[in-house]
Amino acid sequence: MSKDTASLIPTLNPAGIRQLTEDGIIEGGMIPKVQSALVAIDHGVSKVHLIDGRIPHALLLEIFTADGIGTEIVA
Repeated sequence: MSKDTASLIPTLNPAGIRQLTEDGIIEGGMIPKVQSALVAIDHGVSKVHLIDGRIPHALLLEIFTADGIGTEIVA
C-alpha cells in the first residue's frame, strides 16, 4: 500500500488500523482520530465513521450512498 493522500480505505478493523499505523500509512493528524475510534470500539461501539466534515452533506453522503465518502471502522 502506498502513501497516497488521495486514497481512501472504505472499511477497517482495529487490527488493520494498528498495522497501517505501524507501517506509517496512518500518520499525523489521523492518529488521534483513529485512536479515538479504537477507544469507542473497545467500549462497545459497533461501528465508527470517519468523514471529512468540510464536504457539504458529508454525513448524508456517508450514510445514504452505497460507497460512502469516508472510512468505516468496525469491531
